Amino acid sequence: MTLDLVLIAVAIAFDPIPLTTFMVVLPARRGVRKGAAFVTGWLVSLAIVVTATVLVTGNRPPRPHTSPATAALAVRIAIGVVLIAIAIRWWRRTRRPQEPKKPPKWQEHVDNMSGWFALSLAPVVQPWVLIGAGAATVVTAKLSTWASDLTLAAFCVLASASYLALESYAGFRPARGQAFLARFRTWTDAHTGQIIIAGSLLLGCWLIAKSSYLLLT
Repeated sequence: MTLDLVLIAVAIAFDPIPLTTFMVVLPARRGVRKGAAFVTGWLVSLAIVVTATVLVTGNRPPRPHTSPATAALAVRIAIGVVLIAIAIRWWRRTRRPQEPKKPPKWQEHVDNMSGWFALSLAPVVQPWVLIGAGAATVVTAKLSTWASDLTLAAFCVLASASYLALESYAGFRPARGQAFLARFRTWTDAHTGQIIIAGSLLLGCWLIAKSSYLLLT
């Protein structure tokens, strides 16, 4: 469980689409405060998903080779297929000439955005396919030891690591933080397709391969 959650958490933390959204919010007026609200919404949303999954399973993971266990593995395989389909779609997209897109309307008013809007924005832009993969993995967890509790808490923190790091840097080093954000956003915008293709393909293949192996053994 631990390795799977680490891989999924890293993919969530560095998904370029929500990360780009955060990098629009953070340089805005009172951006550190709005960024803190965004990170709070991000963490709370993750914690709710993990907690709800554990409560639904009743802290009793299904035994191997039972219908619930097979269903959980089938969900992971389906998510892996979806991730590979996303990678293929983005690969095809990067091979075609791209017309410049208009930014979303909310970006035009980012300086006047309220903290509550920033907080609610985080769950909207979260990569729910990846979070679903995390939830399907948590189904197999039994929180009988402090190590399991720590693993799930670490999953939420690791999945938020990039946001926590950027927020801290912008808060403690405002001038350097703004300059770094500008460079990082430029790099991310230029490599969004490559990041999504590589991340989706690798994680999708991992989920399919490991879940298929567990189904067959």
